[in-house]
Amino acid sequence: MFLELNADQQMIQESVRRFVDTEVKPRAGKLDQTGEFPWAAVKGLSELGMMGMTVDPELGGAGLDAISTTVVIEEIARHDASLALTVASHNGLCTGHIKIAGNDAQKKKWLPQLASGQKLGAWGLTEPGSGSDAAGMRTTAVKKGDRWIINGSKIFITQGTVGDIFVILASTTKEKKTHGITAFVLEKGLKGFTQKSIHGKLGMRSSDTAELAFEDVEIPLENQLGALDHGFVDTLKVLDRGRISIGALGVGITRGCLEESRKYALDRQQFGKPIADFQAIQWMIADMATECDAARLLVRRAASLCDAGQSFTTEASMAKLFSSEASVRAGMKAIQIHGGYGYTNEFPVERYLRDAKLLEIGEGTSEIQRMVIARRLLGK
Repeated sequence: MFLELNADQQMIQESVRRFVDTEVKPRAGKLDQTGEFPWAAVKGLSELGMMGMTVDPELGGAGLDAISTTVVIEEIARHDASLALTVASHNGLCTGHIKIAGNDAQKKKWLPQLASGQKLGAWGLTEPGSGSDAAGMRTTAVKKGDRWIINGSKIFITQGTVGDIFVILASTTKEKKTHGITAFVLEKGLKGFTQKSIHGKLGMRSSDTAELAFEDVEIPLENQLGALDHGFVDTLKVLDRGRISIGALGVGITRGCLEESRKYALDRQQFGKPIADFQAIQWMIADMATECDAARLLVRRAASLCDAGQSFTTEASMAKLFSSEASVRAGMKAIQIHGGYGYTNEFPVERYLRDAKLLEIGEGTSEIQRMVIARRLLGK
């Protein structure tokens, strides 16, 4: 059921694969070293419709189904996980939240700009003092006349400095904790809204990451996104879909590790023969291939349920959990297969490992995924 792509999905896969092979792969290592944001690649993907792949065609998007989006993200992540993260977060978080919670006027105002890639989107949930614990949120929104006044800060925000349109979660009824959180749309350049780049990351270095600060930032009432105090309920829906994308990103990294390791093992000679002849190497490659396929099946199962309009919370967490951890294991094996060369940036596998680690943290840590899965299985 989840093995074969239809003709349209295969066409999308081939189109993105050609673009990534020619335009992304040759530059990925250099961008990782410099931390430069991949504007040229983003522009190229925009022209292919991939920066608006989840948006309905009548609003300027490609209107792809969930399985197709996983195919796109896997193909990009195979050579550049930072770029895949940019595409996934732009489509799934900011754009996704507006799609889920926005009214018609809000969708018509912001989604065409995001879908065209003319403007990039960012999404702000995590704070310096609250990551998994959203109830500890300190950013506040207070209604004053015909305005909302936002104060607080967010951290580790993808597209935080290059973004133009921001969905920000803020506490509107403190005593209600997570049931007192509301979403708002902010645009770059507002008075009191500042953005500060975060450098020195282990991986995902050409993905833009920033800290945001809000000091008496004023926005009109119509920038409230969704119902009052309903922001966290919508956030959970956004995260469910986002976890499918992170799962696909993990599949792409694992596949990249597998392909690089296979090529190296067939070329590298030791003791008068290719190291691919050694059972220890064969077993590592076999494990990577098996886990890559297993992760892809989990991702496509969750995506298929999403496309069918069925519940997929547990399946999305399973896909994200397994795929992210499999990508880290694949990175470790790939470096081992490459030996000393794997420990240098002469080969991309050290970058794949560094990039993979974020997947066990972002969009809900592995521990949070296990908690989600267990609670639903046990009815807690």
